Formats: sequence, C-alpha cells, structure tokens
Amino acid sequence: MSEFTFKLPDLGEGTVEAEIAEWMVKTGDQVAEEDPICAMLTDKAAVELTAPVSGKVISVAGEEGDMVTVGSALIVFETSGAVAAPADEPSATEPAPESPAPAAETPSSAKVMTSPSIRARAREAGVDLSVVRGTGPRGRILKSDFEQFIGSGQSGPAQPAQGQATRQARTGTTEIRVIGLRRKIAERMAQAASEIPHFTYVEEVDVTALELLRKHLNSKKDVSEPQLTPLAFLGMALVKALDRFPQCNAHYDPERNVIVRHEAVHLGIATQTADGLKVPVVKHGEALGLEEMAAEIRRVSAAARDNSASRDELTGSTLTITSLGKMGGIVSTPVINQPEVGIIGVNKAVERPMVIDGRIEVRTMMNLSSSFDHRFVDGYDGAAMIQHLKELLEQPATIFM
Repeated sequence: MSEFTFKLPDLGEGTVEAEIAEWMVKTGDQVAEEDPICAMLTDKAAVELTAPVSGKVISVAGEEGDMVTVGSALIVFETSGAVAAPADEPSATEPAPESPAPAAETPSSAKVMTSPSIRARAREAGVDLSVVRGTGPRGRILKSDFEQFIGSGQSGPAQPAQGQATRQARTGTTEIRVIGLRRKIAERMAQAASEIPHFTYVEEVDVTALELLRKHLNSKKDVSEPQLTPLAFLGMALVKALDRFPQCNAHYDPERNVIVRHEAVHLGIATQTADGLKVPVVKHGEALGLEEMAAEIRRVSAAARDNSASRDELTGSTLTITSLGKMGGIVSTPVINQPEVGIIGVNKAVERPMVIDGRIEVRTMMNLSSSFDHRFVDGYDGAAMIQHLKELLEQPATIFM
C-alpha cells in the first residue's frame, strides 16, 4: 500500500485559491480513477475535479466552504501500489455533465455521482438522489435522468391526504451555510452596492408593434424551430443604442483609475440557475443578426443552467441585461455587475389602456428599469440612452436600419 496526495491544480486565469463548493466523496470511500471527487469554486466558475488514481480516501483538505490554495494538498488516497507523481500537476477540466468517461469499477450505491447543479436542483425539489436511476458512465445521474424523474411525479415530499389537518405550530429552524456560488454572489452584490453610487431610471415602453413583429416572424417558423423572444430584440436594440452612447458600454478599472470604453458589445445575460445567479455572455453582439442573437442567448443561458459554461462564457460582459420574465413586476432596481457601469432590467409586458391621439387604446406596455454608475454616467446621459432604446423598441423597424 502507498499514499498518493492530490494537490489542488492551477485552475487558470491567475487563480491562487479556490473554495470547496461540494465534496462528492468522504474519508473511507473507495474511489475509481476519473470518479468525480469535488467541485471547486473560483471567482469565475465551478470546476469539477476527478480522481487521478483509484484507491481509498484517507483524508480531505477541509469542509465545504473552506478555501484551498493552489498547490496545497486537497485529498489523500491510499492506493494498492506505488503511484508515481506526475512531473507537472494536471490542470482541472470542466467536463460537461454528460461527457463520456473511461470504464472503471462500479461505485458503491451509497455514493451518487452527478453534477453540482443537479445536486442543487435536487435539494430544492426535495429529491433523494439515491433513488434516481443514472444512465451516465458508472451510474452518473445526467440532466436528462433527473428531469425524467421529476416529470414522473416522484419528486418532493409527500402531500397530506385530502381533508387531513395541516395547521400546526412550527418551532424549528434551518441553518444554511453561505458557501459556494451563493457566497460569491453575496460578496459581489455587497461590493457593488457599497462602491457604486447607483442611479436608477425607469421608463415605460410601448412594445405593441414589437410584439406584432415578433409574432409575425415566429409564425413563419417551423414548429420544430425555436421561437424569437423579446430579449433577442432588446439585445439588437441595445447594440445600436450603445453606438450613440459608448460611455454606457464600458468598464471601470479602479486600480488604474481608468474608464475603458469597449467597441465590442458583449452582452451579459443574467440567468437564474439551480446554483444561483450567473451571467453568461453573448460575445460580439455587434456582429450578430436577429436569429444569431436569439440563438446565442439560448445557448449561453442553457450552458449556465446545466453547468457546462466555460470560464470564457461567464466573463467579459460590457453591459448586462437582467430579466425576471413573466415575474418581472412593475419596477426593479438592478445592481450593476462590476466592473460594468450600467445594467438594463426588463419588467413584465402587460396590456394596459393608454391614451393615443386622444383615444383610449389597449397597448402592450413594458417597463425598463436601468441602473448606472453615477460616477461615470451622468443622469442625463443614462436617461437619454434609455429614451433612445425606447424609440428603437417602439419603432422596431429602425433596429434593423
């Protein structure tokens, strides 16, 4: 028998430490080579690490939420024979949840293999993953396996029988450690709120013509083709508006005390996932047509939700769009995604009676709730940019002229 110490590899982009987001093994477990052992969280993404050898877990570096320095011991294995340490520590990879893996011994039934996002979804739904059948390599639970299980109606706690009394006093509490992506979100939100003087501006937009155009274009599609969403039109309109207001398409570098205006428009798409809020990025919106914009929004949002988004796809946005969709309410106060200087919030589109040329008409109205960094975007300029965006959306043909 011998011991093999697996050290935290370089996770890229100058990362010097990472947080233990989730352990998938514990002391005493038998692990096969390439089995998932943990998920590590950097400032940019969650990275799933796999076992470099087969053996028994002797010790782990700490608990979920603890920080581990690159190059320090992460996990120690007891192996059946001598294992030569590699000349260079391997770099971590971010395998997609459904990526194939080499054949290896079957894991014990007590250990469930799946991605961190599936585990988070299972916790929210009250699903015991040990009863979910995995069809991936070595019984790994794939996204399709979990969704099929949910669709079968087996998820969640049992409901009380009809007529059964449910009104009971409750006294318990639940403590939830603020770790992983949730801690990163909390830190970034607190930093943005404390460092940036937000200027929020809300404007209502008549999207009746836009919705007519969108429905017309969708009606020309085959039933198997994805539909155009309002976000695709908003993305196209933003690209055009930012040509006129480049001060809103910028980053602030506090170390150099410099505003960096970007010619490229990299749109951040705030996306709610099972792990928390992520902002995947549609790169070079200025080079995309409407269908391409719609396809990229779908692609990066899906990648964020299933935890397959790369670091590059989660970084580099120059302006962020955040939308609550049908839950959008009337007004929101979006928090700027540093180091950007602006963010556009989309609220729910509803039919309302409006006065048009002295007549009352039913129109589809939608509010845009925007926030700007008041240090670098004057209130007048921020409001003027939203007014121009409103004009483009109300006369959607001008978006493409």
